[in-house]
Order: sequence, then C-alpha cells, then structure tokens
Amino acid sequence: MNKWIRGTNAVVLSLAVIGIFIILTIFLNSTKNLQVDLTQNKKFTLSDKTTETLKSLDNDVHFITLTSDQTNPYIKRQVDELIQEYKKRNAKIVTDDYDIVKQPAMAKQYDVDPGGTLVLESGTQKKVLYYSDMFLPGQQQGEYKFSGEEKLTQALVNLNAKTKSKIYFLSGHNEIPLNKMNLWRTGLEGENYELADLNLLREGKIPDDAEVLFVIGPTTDISDKETSVINEYLKGKGKLYIALGFNKDMATQWKNIDGLLAQYGIKDQHAIAIEPKQSQLYDPLTIIPEYGFHAITKKLQDYNLLTMMNLAVSINADQPVADFPVTAILKTTDAAYGETDIVQLMSNRTAKDDKDIKGPLNLGYVVETKEQKPKAVVLGGSSFFVDEVLQQQGNRDFALNSVGWLQEQKDQVTIRPREGDALQQALITGSQANTILYGTLFAFPLLFLVVGGTIWLRRRKG
Repeated sequence: MNKWIRGTNAVVLSLAVIGIFIILTIFLNSTKNLQVDLTQNKKFTLSDKTTETLKSLDNDVHFITLTSDQTNPYIKRQVDELIQEYKKRNAKIVTDDYDIVKQPAMAKQYDVDPGGTLVLESGTQKKVLYYSDMFLPGQQQGEYKFSGEEKLTQALVNLNAKTKSKIYFLSGHNEIPLNKMNLWRTGLEGENYELADLNLLREGKIPDDAEVLFVIGPTTDISDKETSVINEYLKGKGKLYIALGFNKDMATQWKNIDGLLAQYGIKDQHAIAIEPKQSQLYDPLTIIPEYGFHAITKKLQDYNLLTMMNLAVSINADQPVADFPVTAILKTTDAAYGETDIVQLMSNRTAKDDKDIKGPLNLGYVVETKEQKPKAVVLGGSSFFVDEVLQQQGNRDFALNSVGWLQEQKDQVTIRPREGDALQQALITGSQANTILYGTLFAFPLLFLVVGGTIWLRRRKG
C-alpha cells in the first residue's frame, strides 16, 4: 500500500512540475519584451529618450545592415543586438541584412563602408550610419565606448522631422568644392540639411531660403559687390560659417574677407600657426588644438576625441563688439607661435622671432547676438573638412556639432555611451581543446548518469 501511495505521489508531483513548466513557458512566450538588465549601471537598458522616440514613430522604418568580411564580428553583434532591441519596441521597424561582397549591387546603392554600414529608410528619406562612428576609444588601452544608441536614436528623430534647413556654400573664390567634402555633406544631409552651391556672380543675391552661408577655404578675396550682398544678408537673420583657406599674400589681398571677420570683432592676424613640438605622426604645420569650454566641444572633450587642423591661420578677438559677444573654442598650446614671414615658410624654413605672434593662438570662435542667439562660426583653417582628413578622430563630430549649434538644434540626442572592456583572446593548445570537447560531450553527461543511476538504485533497494 505504501509503495502504491509513493508511486502515486511521484506521478502527481511529476505532472505538477510539467504543468508548471508549460504554464511558465506560455507566460514567458506572451511577454516577449520582458527582460531584466542585471548590469550595475543598466548599460543594456534603452534610455527614456529612445523609448519615447520609438513610441512616436508614425511611419514604417527600414533598417538595412550592409557588412562584409572586413566587418569585425564583435562590432556587428553589438549593432545587431541593438537593432533587435529597437525592433522589439515598434512593429513598424523592419530589418534586412546584406553581405556587400556576395551582393555587390546593394553596395552600389549606398555610400558603404566595408567595416559596416547601417541605412535607415522611411519613405523618401534616408539616413546613413557607419559602424566605425558608433565606437569610441575608452580611457584605457583596448577599452571602448559604444555610442550606437545615441547615433541610432538621433537618426530616427531626424527621419521624423518634417522640414529641411537650406544652406548654401559660396563658390568662385577657390573654396573647397562640395565634391571634396562628401563625408561632411553626407553627415549634414543626414541631419536634415539641404545643401547647394552659390555663385553670387551668377545669382546676384543670397536666396531668401538660405539659413546659413558657408564660406569654406577661400584663397582669393571676395569682391566689393559680393561683400555688400553678404553684409546685407547678415544684417537680418542670416548666419555665417567661415573657415579660412591659405594665400601667401593674404595680408594684402584679403581686405573683404578680413572685413567680414572684423564686423564681429575678430581679427585675421595673417600668420600661420606653428607647433614646434615634434611628433612622429604630424609635422609642425599640423595643429591639434585645445578646446575651449562650449557646447560644440563638450562631447569631444568627454570622449577624448581630437580635432586636427593644417595650415591654420591665427585669428584673435582683442577688440570685442558689444552686439556680438564671441567665445574661443579652438586654441593652440603656449609653445605654438604664428609665423608672419609666409615667404620663408613656403621655403620650408621657419624660426620663431620677434615679428611672430606668441602663443597660445586662437584658431576658432563662435559669435552670438546680444540676445545670446548663434550668429557665426569663424575658423582659422578648413583643411579638415576634406574627406581624407574629416574621418580622423573628432574632425567629423566637430564639423557637425558646430553646424548644429549654429542652427540651434534643440532635438539633439544625448545618450551616455555604453562602456566596454578590452577584448580578451584565450589561447589554448590542441590537447586542451580536445579535453574541453570530450569533457563537454562525454565526461559530464556520463558523470550525471552515474550519479543519477546510483541514487535510483539506492532508493529502489530502500
């Protein structure tokens, strides 16, 4: 009788366990989005800004990942996992994954980086994100910061924007052409800017829809009539973004360019910044400026991303204009100096003397109105805007941040990057690998079988 009761109890308990398991499985399956982040800083939990953005998506968004054999698999996994988190929270997000080596036709449709590219499409709008831009160097060697959520959420915010800002790039004075600034152009278009060339000799005026006039790397002066048109534009709500180029005769031939700067109390010192400190990476004409305290440079300082300028012209604001307060955002070290003898400099000779300008030198200013509204960005150099230089360190972020500040982009997303430890590679011998294999497949299962059989035999005998 007792044996029958024990057997019945065992059957009932087994059925109860199976039933609980089935119910628990059904419950967990019905809560697909249920997850628990056990990390100390909740680094795998999406921010409130991301959650709000995903809830507000009205239109379908197509996520296209384009990778190749050059894509780091660890990086790809992190991006893929982040995309899946977004997809869980909004059914309007659909995803596709392509190998650009096996499917080269897809690569031709987009501006693809072999290291990994993510394209977001919604209707006629498109945003392009590069995997390399999502990973920032950490404080220690080998560590990194993953800013994918910040980049991806900002892209979704821009996709939802209803209007685009029209900005014009002045041409006709040997400025850097737009086709040599494709990376910056792509980044600006991704931030909902519409770009166009503007030759005042042909157009005769600055279009009414121009929100910002860009003058990037002019080497010859602007004419008197063009200057009059530009000044008239700036008297109203017009904004200016000017980055100086290089001309050996700039001290005598840049009257009107100097005049544009002077109306904001900024003086072109007609001197090329020299950094005497020798480096194995860069020559003395290449300046890695220090940042002034400003919204444009704050993230760059936080992430320890540097900006690089070459053939930079020293500028100064020692006679401020009351209506246009200025703030220095880029400057050299104390050891730098401004070479005023351009002829000697072009002969590859330079030495600090009494005629040169003592450091630290200012290489970048932002200008506000007396109402503290952005009015202008003035930079002493423009070489870092070209494609081969823009992608280095913080150049691209600085270029985009400065435009964002000028346009008062209040919807810029700020999400703290996820901290990541340095990857560790475990090296094992062939015999160690075999031990792990046989232990996993045979030794451990056999051990459990022996222990379980022994317990069963003891209970049966008892």
